[in-house]
Amino acid sequence: MTVLVDAAGVGVSRSDRVLFSGLSLTVSDGDRVGVVGINGTGKSTLLRVLSGRIEPDTGVVRRGRGVRVGVLDQDAALSSGTVGHCVGGGWEGEAILDRLGMGRQLERPVAELSGGQAKRVALAGVLATPAEMLVLDEPTNHLDLGAVAWLEAWLARFAGGVVMVSHDRHLLDRVTTRMIELDRGRAYVHEGGYARYLEGRAEREEKAVEAESVRRNLARSELAWLRRGAPARTRKPQARVEAARRLVSGRPEAEARAGALDLSFGTPRLGSKVIELDGVSYSYEGASGPVLAGVSLSIDRQERLAVVGANGSGKTTLLQILDGALSPTAGSVDRGDTVVTGHYSQHSRELDPGARVRDLVAGPFRAPGDPVDIRLMERFWFTGELPWATVGTLSGGERRRLQLLLVLASRPNVLLLDEPTNDLDLDTLRSLEEFLDGWPGAVVTVSHDRTFLDRVTDRLVACRSGRLAAMAGGLPVWIAEATASVGEPASGPAGTPGPGGDGQSSPSGPGKGGPSGRSSSPGRSATTVGFELRRLDKEMARLTRERDRLLQALEAASGHEALARASRELAVAQEQLEAAEERWLEVAEEAESSR
Repeated sequence: MTVLVDAAGVGVSRSDRVLFSGLSLTVSDGDRVGVVGINGTGKSTLLRVLSGRIEPDTGVVRRGRGVRVGVLDQDAALSSGTVGHCVGGGWEGEAILDRLGMGRQLERPVAELSGGQAKRVALAGVLATPAEMLVLDEPTNHLDLGAVAWLEAWLARFAGGVVMVSHDRHLLDRVTTRMIELDRGRAYVHEGGYARYLEGRAEREEKAVEAESVRRNLARSELAWLRRGAPARTRKPQARVEAARRLVSGRPEAEARAGALDLSFGTPRLGSKVIELDGVSYSYEGASGPVLAGVSLSIDRQERLAVVGANGSGKTTLLQILDGALSPTAGSVDRGDTVVTGHYSQHSRELDPGARVRDLVAGPFRAPGDPVDIRLMERFWFTGELPWATVGTLSGGERRRLQLLLVLASRPNVLLLDEPTNDLDLDTLRSLEEFLDGWPGAVVTVSHDRTFLDRVTDRLVACRSGRLAAMAGGLPVWIAEATASVGEPASGPAGTPGPGGDGQSSPSGPGKGGPSGRSSSPGRSATTVGFELRRLDKEMARLTRERDRLLQALEAASGHEALARASRELAVAQEQLEAAEERWLEVAEEAESSR
């Protein structure tokens, strides 16, 4: 096993805080290291330290002799020239570009690319360049589900070491062999994958609660001792008196963020009519054909719709038409009178780098410092010095969180979310998912994040060749199709054969008998069982809403035929709900027996 990089006691500080300190980590070939933490904790900074682009304030980083490091930044910077030039012009680069949805763009000048396209080209260039270690910052951003599945398979075959920051929980769960968690200036290393990180974090939080309980008990005892009177205290050692006072005045460690992310903003009531598209087509000027053709779609008041498809298939265009930002070139859009859309764009509006957070939240019509705005910023964890920070000093994830704040502050009742998970930390993602689960408005989302889609949506349509097709089997069927279309990943770059050293494909990734050396255990993993439990929870919630709706329809029905139809539909919904509940019990027993 070859050591690629060895970090000992590494730390980095900013003028106002310590990002992380005392981090020791060794990365060898075959390692898959995931880096997680809330926005602004220094994840991207740690990647720059490990890749040798900046020096740490404390500690030392040693790299193996002759080790080549491939680096993908969060904001990709490309050299001038064409797309083909940026990936080296060889067949490997062209094959990877094709997998990432950029195969037809080889001769396109880099200056014409969008931010998402540039990120995909940069990723292709990194994967096509010989390297023993890859340092990847949010590699799945701007990829469709098929490309994410391909990347997962590629990383499983890569013989070198990988260190990556990612919000994609499915990818982390399938690929990583070790996790680094950055939290309030400290770094925690969890041996194992994403599930082990979750367990370790939960254990640490439980111990913190227990330690605080012990401290409080000791404080009460010492406080009683101190109050026994002056004569008694004069016979006690002064050191113990001071220790008792410190114990009494002590406080538990402050939370990384104060409370849960509260996203409730008094959503206005949504009428029975939301948005209906009838035969909608759209063509961009100069394009050879329409990006959307004959699309008909009806959005319900409690819609939870996922839109999937390959990059360039028209998903973003569809959201822009639903928002009213684009007018169709054919067909009609019928929008209800009560509809207020909030569009969280993949390429959100550019924010002035010199603008302060509190000024943007106040907008042009209010003075900064309004009490409502202060509470709003607190809900989004913009506390301490952050309200006075300029946009240019925020991390990528903090900027995205600010953009989400500005969208929700408009009090929409129809949310259009275009890749909402990009650059958000895992805590924000979980809070957003919980919010959307109980939010009274409609949600239409485009996302490549399998976990997010599984938790948030209950209906799925696919963009294919300009058309919109319903996916009867939902997300599992679409993922199976996308994965099947991926095929075997192209072999790794020169000098990086597969795990066996002969360039042959490995049947499974890390944690499944892949490079990490861990073998799979019989039965399903606890994480897989947990995913199914959460899916069933969401399915039962959806079926319960459907049953309740049908009960109301039955009560309002008049006439023999209407009553009979409502009764039949109600019986089917009740049967489906009972089946889901039965399956939930089976999976819950499986989870219990595996502990």
